[in-house]
Amino acid sequence: MRFETLLDRPAGARALLVLGHGAGAGMRHAFLEAAAAAFAREGVATLRYPFPYMEKGSRRPDPQPVLLERVRSAVAAAREAAPDLPLFAGGKSMGGRMTSLAQARGAIGGVRGLVFLGFPLHPAGKPGVERAAHLARVEAPMLFLQGTRDKLAGLELLRPVLADLPRATLHVVEGADHGFAVLKRSGRTAEDVLGEIARVTAAWAAAAPPPPR
Repeated sequence: MRFETLLDRPAGARALLVLGHGAGAGMRHAFLEAAAAAFAREGVATLRYPFPYMEKGSRRPDPQPVLLERVRSAVAAAREAAPDLPLFAGGKSMGGRMTSLAQARGAIGGVRGLVFLGFPLHPAGKPGVERAAHLARVEAPMLFLQGTRDKLAGLELLRPVLADLPRATLHVVEGADHGFAVLKRSGRTAEDVLGEIARVTAAWAAAAPPPPR
């Protein structure tokens, strides 16, 4: 099944990151647009894609099997679009979580690692770690980029979970919320935050080993 994708490949790209969007915003959301530009400045190409419900103009996410199938299809599209680049996958909030669920249920071919831009560990106001249960079955390196003000992933809960996952790396973005917005009094801009995220991701990706054959 064909669907629209957005490939942003800068000159001299050294990796390709497949980016799924969050539950309430599509692949053209301002955050993902700005994130793709920041990744490009660090030599990381991105491929964004929509989940089917967004294509239909709905705000109600598809059943999980449909979401997981779209993740796999998007990764296949990325392999076809840039077969020469090391491949990574993940996304913002729900997009990242669906990628990890897909990987946990059967390795996604060619993916060297997963990148989470705000992993949604629990619903707002309902702390818990059940959404992380599948991460132990992910046989790939994982990079978690999480803000200290993220109401969907309390660090006091996330840190112990990741401590038990030898393939997991946590990078904390000081002062950022779930959307990676920071308070004005921090003295930082949205561009500063995205630049940090992109630099950390590029360095982590460069050090990731090739996937097992």
